[in-house]
Amino acid sequence: MKNILRDAYHIDEKIIDYVFKIKRRSAEKIAEIEAIKEYNSLKVLRAFQTVGVEERHFTPSTGYGLADIGREKLAELFAEIFGAEAAIVSPHLASGTHTICTALFGLLRPLDTLLCITGRPYDTLISSLGLDDEHTVGGLAEFAIKYDEVDLKPDFDIDIDAVLDRLYLDKSIKVVHIQRSKGYTARPALTVAQIGRAARAIKERFPDVYIVVDNCYGEFTERQEPTEVGADVILGSLIKNPGAGIAPTGGYIVGTRKAIDRIAARFTTPTTGTEIGSYVGGYRAFFQGIYLSPSTVCTALIGATLFTEVFASLGYSVCPNPSQARSDIAQSITCKSEKELIAFVRAIQKASPIDANAVPFADDQPGYDSKIIMASGSFIQGSTIELSADAPLREPYIAYFQGGLTLESIELALMLAMQDMGLATLL
Repeated sequence: MKNILRDAYHIDEKIIDYVFKIKRRSAEKIAEIEAIKEYNSLKVLRAFQTVGVEERHFTPSTGYGLADIGREKLAELFAEIFGAEAAIVSPHLASGTHTICTALFGLLRPLDTLLCITGRPYDTLISSLGLDDEHTVGGLAEFAIKYDEVDLKPDFDIDIDAVLDRLYLDKSIKVVHIQRSKGYTARPALTVAQIGRAARAIKERFPDVYIVVDNCYGEFTERQEPTEVGADVILGSLIKNPGAGIAPTGGYIVGTRKAIDRIAARFTTPTTGTEIGSYVGGYRAFFQGIYLSPSTVCTALIGATLFTEVFASLGYSVCPNPSQARSDIAQSITCKSEKELIAFVRAIQKASPIDANAVPFADDQPGYDSKIIMASGSFIQGSTIELSADAPLREPYIAYFQGGLTLESIELALMLAMQDMGLATLL
């Protein structure tokens, strides 16, 4: 491998040797990631067998999609995998943000309050809910739904006491929202154990409040999912972890039967709920994606671990850092300058299988309040289980890296980033 990295990609031998030295040093962490993969792979396989997935469930459907056995079996499978009672799994959920909004607006009613207990949500959700603009068409304010939030504690754990106080004081709170991943913030993802502690504390005192977890980037990074520790609803995007770079589009929502029925009435219409919805492309890719997801997530986690260990060893601020628990596939690295940040993102693009010759530039993006520079040489547009990076072009110049379908491509991306940032001189 060293020869092709040197001869075809012109990587400095010092960089090649350094990355593989760090990889050997990280053997214990890599072994634990692989152990989680083995557990989750069998967990998913057992779910396939338990619900009885058959080849006929790959069949396309048209029109209303009445009695669509593929749609129904896929939902049953996701519910089984995530330890839930019911699910909506659909190619018609166009993005993670669309999926979250569908769930929240399905559960909330006029004069209710949405309480986010992980601080401010990420940019696209802020704009979609109209949190910074009460005149946003379709935002919370148009439906007389209020919003409140509780920040995380200084150690980035959920402030359970503050959350309970807020719930005691405001009886209009009907949905508690938890964002598992970091978004554009410098904190590690919440672990399933942290989410479970908060969920149990809330449910013991306020059993009728819905706990909704944005599970994006977190699926299969641990042995349990939030629905297995008390969350009413979890949701995510199929072009992230659970699609494994194979599912072409879509999102999933799993949870209690009561919650899913309410959300389904918003997703389609009251009375039709989960009984309609066709997909002429067929469901094979969705079944195959969730089946391979634990292995693909494992690869992404090993890659993120290598980025963490290498950049931390060179004096960069990284999150999570080498001593912190990892509960999603995202990795942030604080660059020293705007120039370094741009070089990092462009290196990720150069290491990609698709559009490797494209040169990323910062530009305005829908839902974001600053220019964003993105790298995504993916087979599925916007897929972030595939090798990708993005960063707001603003101080403190934090790059967010995630994904990678093969470890070799991730290692190449790491080496190209080091080279293009001029880090060979530090070795």
